[in-house]
Amino acid sequence: MIRKAGLLAVLAPLSLMACAAAQSSPPAAAPPVAAVATSPRPQFGTFGFDSAGMDPAVRPGDDFYAHANGAWLKATEIPPDRTSQNTFNLVRETAQARTRTLIEDLANAPPSDAEARKIGDYYAAFMDEAAIEARGAAPLKAALDRIAAIHTRRDLARELGATLRADVDVLNATDLATERPFGLWVAEALNDTSRYRPYLLQGGLFLPDRAYYLSDAARYVALRADYSAHMARLFALAGMADGKARADRVLALETAIARTHWTPVETTDVEKANVVWTRGEFATKAPGLDWPTFLDAAGLADEPEFGAWQASAITGFARLVESQPLETWRDYLAFHAIERAAPLLSRAFVDENFAFHGKTLGGTLQLTERWKRGVDQTSEALGEAVGKLYVQRHFTPQAKAQVETMVKNILAAFDQRIDRIAWMSPATRARAHEKLANFQVGVGYPGAWRDYSDLLIARDDAYGNWERASLFEYRRNLAKLRRPVDRGEWFMTPQTVNALYAPSQNSIIFPAAILAPPFFDPAADPAVNYGAIGGIIGHEISHGFDNTGALFDAKGNVRNWWTPEDFAHFTASAKALAAQYSAYQALPDLAVNGDLTLGENIADLAGLAVAYDAYRISLGGTAASVLDGLTGDQRLFLGWAQNYRSKYRDDTLRRVIMTDVHSPGPYRAATVRNLDAWYDAFGVKPQDKLYLAPSERVRVW
Repeated sequence: MIRKAGLLAVLAPLSLMACAAAQSSPPAAAPPVAAVATSPRPQFGTFGFDSAGMDPAVRPGDDFYAHANGAWLKATEIPPDRTSQNTFNLVRETAQARTRTLIEDLANAPPSDAEARKIGDYYAAFMDEAAIEARGAAPLKAALDRIAAIHTRRDLARELGATLRADVDVLNATDLATERPFGLWVAEALNDTSRYRPYLLQGGLFLPDRAYYLSDAARYVALRADYSAHMARLFALAGMADGKARADRVLALETAIARTHWTPVETTDVEKANVVWTRGEFATKAPGLDWPTFLDAAGLADEPEFGAWQASAITGFARLVESQPLETWRDYLAFHAIERAAPLLSRAFVDENFAFHGKTLGGTLQLTERWKRGVDQTSEALGEAVGKLYVQRHFTPQAKAQVETMVKNILAAFDQRIDRIAWMSPATRARAHEKLANFQVGVGYPGAWRDYSDLLIARDDAYGNWERASLFEYRRNLAKLRRPVDRGEWFMTPQTVNALYAPSQNSIIFPAAILAPPFFDPAADPAVNYGAIGGIIGHEISHGFDNTGALFDAKGNVRNWWTPEDFAHFTASAKALAAQYSAYQALPDLAVNGDLTLGENIADLAGLAVAYDAYRISLGGTAASVLDGLTGDQRLFLGWAQNYRSKYRDDTLRRVIMTDVHSPGPYRAATVRNLDAWYDAFGVKPQDKLYLAPSERVRVW
């Protein structure tokens, strides 16, 4: 999974971050015609790798990450508007600038081009600071008046249901939660992927994780005090008196909610989370909330059954609905309405939002430029409409074909790798081959574009546009419940710098924007491409066979296709990898959580191994050339290490370790120490710090 893009478990995709039968997405309705010609020279260095970013003084066997990236680390400063800097951010900056240009080109799109006009109007409304400033807190009035009118538990249930949204961040690997009291995710039913099921998810917290509420450590005690003060200031900005008392009540309620929440590690446990409740069972399994009123207001009254992903958290929240005073709930809902809206309101709200979330939580020094926020907002609301234009300008058919060839080669290499696993029985091996043969592959852009004709966008209503776009996306998800399963659905836009594996679809997707240097350069040395984007491709394929993906069969159903002996061997190897990563001390008081990051670490290890195999196969038995004194194998591993160049602010690194299913960049690069070929390529010896004896090298696939 690519950095910050992986969904835990299976409701959402698992992102990055020998199979000719693999299916590719059909061409988009409007095939892209790129206006940018392929450069005859690689963008980085002489062969696609930034050799100037290396530190040759560091022995590769002592610290391969620093060897490959040391000069970059020394020279790179984290931008003042960021909590970290890494390769993904740098590629995103290019994609963001490209997206800005195409959006701004639509500023005066004719009314006859309705979709283009919506893109231009959404962005223009967000960029019209004068109009937004003039409105102040007025856009909040309807929501706050509705909340103030809550006088009964039934009123509360109605408000909770009416504001349910499908806005869980399915590409953020925090914990499948949302700041709304509950999140909704409509996905294939885990045990029958021929139909959709609505999944209800834990939510209700604005701090990053339950530990931020429950830990007695001094840093979290101080942070909670800052959070309470932040709430009080937002209440004041919204014209609500007694902000401190309201904030105290909200913090107490959120702390109670946090006690009900599952941890990130628990959330990844598919077998524990795969709970189904009928509509009628909510009253007995989660008493305290008027569920018929809630589901009716949410547009879900006719659904016969639901996935209760973190069931005990749903139960705990429902009890709080009954036990906590209505005054507390009104304050809680009002604060959350203000907090969600703050980025769309006047400068005072924006600054207060940044002061806490940017500076206090993330250590960021400067608010991101407005145009960048506008581009992100527009891409979120009208993602595939923007994406359609993006691929027309920036993704050539030649690049698409080249990546698709790499995907086929890596799938073929994985197929061969399955045959070489000595411990695997014939029965399990056959099922593994079957699953790989049924992979669906999407490169660049989806096979069909979403229709935004029913989304109303006004050039003078930034807040309203955001609110309507959120509701539009929610209704799009509800509509899926009445339709056949779309096995070609994309969960990322083409302008997203990320990639994913969707377990229930058994599909892998590589958006156009990540297929750019240094991840992929059509003019780069194949060894670098196989190490960089090839490692990412292998990573996503391997997610189908990691500790979560291994629970899903060829059709995406949760079904055990392993013999007990084979699964025990697989589990033992996974535990060894978890132990290896748990030994990495990222901060003086905090180590990497090898259990939380296990799926990503398996995907990194297996993905790089299979990318290496595919590269060697691509040579057709010939020797790779030596470029700038580096062999082909060396260039491949350096291409992998360059993927994970990263610097973090301390608070951000702490949050990543606590909540992210991805290991920090240095440890992702370090998976090379499990591969025999890396030792041969760089002459790594027993006296080197990264050296592992052959018997200690973890081999999962």
